[in-house]
Amino acid sequence: MYSGHQKITTARIAVLREVVRLGINHIDTSDFYGPHITNQLIKEALHPYPEQLRIVTKVGARRDAEGNWPRALAPDELREAVDDNLTNLGLDALDVVNLRVGGLDSPTPGSIAEPFRVLAQMQRAGLIKHLGVSNVTAEQIGEVQSIAPVVCVQNFYHIANRRDDALIDSLAEQGIGYVPFFPLGGFTPLQSETLSNVATRLNARPMSVALAWLLQRSPNILLIPRTSSVEHLRENVAGASLQLPHEAIKELNHAALLRWPGANFTAGRGRAWEGGRGPKLGISAIQQSGTLLMN
Repeated sequence: MYSGHQKITTARIAVLREVVRLGINHIDTSDFYGPHITNQLIKEALHPYPEQLRIVTKVGARRDAEGNWPRALAPDELREAVDDNLTNLGLDALDVVNLRVGGLDSPTPGSIAEPFRVLAQMQRAGLIKHLGVSNVTAEQIGEVQSIAPVVCVQNFYHIANRRDDALIDSLAEQGIGYVPFFPLGGFTPLQSETLSNVATRLNARPMSVALAWLLQRSPNILLIPRTSSVEHLRENVAGASLQLPHEAIKELNHAALLRWPGANFTAGRGRAWEGGRGPKLGISAIQQSGTLLMN
């Protein structure tokens, strides 16, 4: 008989293997999730990895004994984090490493050049193939681009949080991927009601509508929605293929105006970012309170 932990592990491995079977080629993770167990599960489920799979990890934080996420941006901490990711994923070089800075869901102004230089040095040493940043401002992106190329940016963004509209357009022009997290976080009751109404008319889930809106927002957006089971994963993949009609986009954009009057409402479905041959949908592995979630 399986223990509860064994059942959870078996279920999560099944999700990861279904990810690859469905043609999804982007897994977003970090060794500080857990810590360590998440990457170990990815390795157990998928190693040796399919050629087309891109595993994107992040460094810059750690998990303390109280379950908090303090910063870990000192050079020795960053080097140790990269080494931990390499070891637990069973890789000689990491596809993409994002430097995670700022707060929980918003950037903190100031220079991030020093920690980014540490990662750039590890990239030159052959331990990292590509670099990205997370929870950053446009100014911080410009700063680190003077040190090394950036292939992706992860920030908090969705229908009702449009702070990064101009940044997304700028990154699209540069061919840089934009990966929004918290796709349903921080909605007002009225915005949630609008989303639900649109979903009902389209016979879809609110999450599916939110994901479809993001994909139609800009060609450089890549998604990492929460996925807790094989069934949920399949629902997210189906939702990502949903094509929103013009009137639905207009209604959702009007709801966003209640919070972001200067929002940019350009929408156009386009290509996936570098390395993408499957759906523009990724999966992010996180560990919280002993339960592995696929986020």
